[in-house]
Amino acid sequence: MSKRALVTGGCGFIGRQVTEELLENGYSVTVLDSLVEQVHGETAPPQDERVDYHFGDVRDPERVKAALKGVDVVLHLAAEVGVGQSMYEIARYVGVNDLGTGVLLECLIDNPVERIVVASSMSVYGEGLYQTADGTRFDRARRRKDKLRPGHWDPFDADGRPLTPIATDEEKPVELASIYALTKYAQERAVLIFGEAYPVEAVALRLFNVFGPGQALSNPYTGVLANFASRLANNQRPLIFEDGRQKRDFVHVRDVARAFRLALESKDAVGQVINVGSGNAYTIRQVAEILADAMGMPEVEPEILDKMRSGDIRHCFADISKAHDLLGFEPQHRLEDTVAEFAEWVRETGAVDKAAQMRKQLEERGLVS
Repeated sequence: MSKRALVTGGCGFIGRQVTEELLENGYSVTVLDSLVEQVHGETAPPQDERVDYHFGDVRDPERVKAALKGVDVVLHLAAEVGVGQSMYEIARYVGVNDLGTGVLLECLIDNPVERIVVASSMSVYGEGLYQTADGTRFDRARRRKDKLRPGHWDPFDADGRPLTPIATDEEKPVELASIYALTKYAQERAVLIFGEAYPVEAVALRLFNVFGPGQALSNPYTGVLANFASRLANNQRPLIFEDGRQKRDFVHVRDVARAFRLALESKDAVGQVINVGSGNAYTIRQVAEILADAMGMPEVEPEILDKMRSGDIRHCFADISKAHDLLGFEPQHRLEDTVAEFAEWVRETGAVDKAAQMRKQLEERGLVS
C-alpha cells in the first residue's frame, strides 16, 4: 500500500514538481494551498485528478486537520517568498511562514505522521562562506550599508583585507540578513525541535536559487531567472542590483523535487539540515547573459544599477556534499543545459513585467541605496 503525502503549498512552482515526483514514485498525494493571487494570478492552476486538493490557509487549523486525514508524511513548502518584499510586509511573512508552521505542527500532535520535510532556504546563511588570503575559513562575513559604496560591494575581514567566496556548507553559522531569512530559519528550527519532542522524524532542506518552467513570471519578488525572463519577454533590459558580479547557485526545480522525495526516504536524513543546490557558482550578470542568449536576444545588455537592496547578500553558493552523502543526491539538470527549455516555456507562456514596480516599492521605503 502506497504512502500518502501532504504537500503544503503544493500548487506553487516547487510544490507542483514535488507532487509530480511523488506521484511518479508510487505515493498518493494530498495538497493544501491558499492560491495567493500574487503567485498564481487570478486563474487557479490546473488540477491533477490523481491529487486530493484542499484549498485554504495553512494558518487555519480546521483546513489543516482536514488535509492531514489519512496522511503518512508531510512536505511543508507553504510560505511567502522573496527577500525584498519581506522587508516591508513583515507581518505577512511572519504570519504565513512562522504562525502557519506553528499551526501545522500543533495539528500534527493529534494527527501524527511518520516524517515531515520542511523547505528552508539558503537565505539563512546571510553571506556565504569565505576564506582569507592565507586560506583560513571565514564564516562571519556581513556587509553594512553604511560601509559600502558603489564599486566596493565585497565584504572584507576585520582588518580590511579582501575575502574569497567558497562553497557554503551546513556548518557555516546562520547570519540572518532579512525578515524572509528570519522566518525561514524559524520554520526550520520549529520543525526540527518538534521532531525531537514528538515521534515524528524531521528533515530540513535549505534550498538555493530554484529555477525552471512553471515559475511565477509576473511576481517580481520570485526567482532571479523569472525576473530576468519577464523583462526580456517584454523587450526590457534585466535589472541587476550592485555590479552583477555577486555569485549564486542555481538548481533546477526537478532536482529539488527529487531531493524532497529522497529526504522522505533516507534514514540518514532524520534530524538533519541539508543544502540542496547545484554545487555551481554563477555571477548574476553571467546568468542574465546566458538567458538573453537562450531567448534569442544576445545583444540585450542588463542594466547595472550600482545600488544595494536591504537584505541582499553578496555571495552564496552551495557545498552539496552532505546531500550526496545522506540522500544520494546528484543534480541532473545544469543551468547551461536546461536554460533553452526554460526560455521556450517563457515564450509560450508570456509574462507581465513588474520589475520597475518592485524597484519603486523598495525605493519609496528607503530599501535601496
